[in-house]
Amino acid sequence: MGNFYDLIVYQKAFDLAMKIFDASKLFPSDEKYGLANQIRRSSRSVCANIAEAYKRRKYKNYFISKLNDVECENAETQVWLDFAFNCTYISPTKYQELTDENNEIGKLIWFMLNNSEKFL
Repeated sequence: MGNFYDLIVYQKAFDLAMKIFDASKLFPSDEKYGLANQIRRSSRSVCANIAEAYKRRKYKNYFISKLNDVECENAETQVWLDFAFNCTYISPTKYQELTDENNEIGKLIWFMLNNSEKFL
């Protein structure tokens, strides 16, 4: 059944985390341990929790619980994107691009939650 690297949701989440990392390099230096750190951590956590959920998928309840964590981290990433945009650290175009990707990841997570048996 492959591994988590084969999951489209993992690939998209990893790609988004890297785009967020690149975008956050342009944040003001006083945000290094603030917003930049928070948005990097939450976007990376989406990937890490997908991997952890997938590795433990033989335990349905654990798998679903971890996917709920993924959904929460994805929502947190959106909040930090909102802050980055409202603080004018990212352009409207970049904000829309990252938000669209984040929403797509959210839909894939939701699909996994509602069709967990396909992944067990």
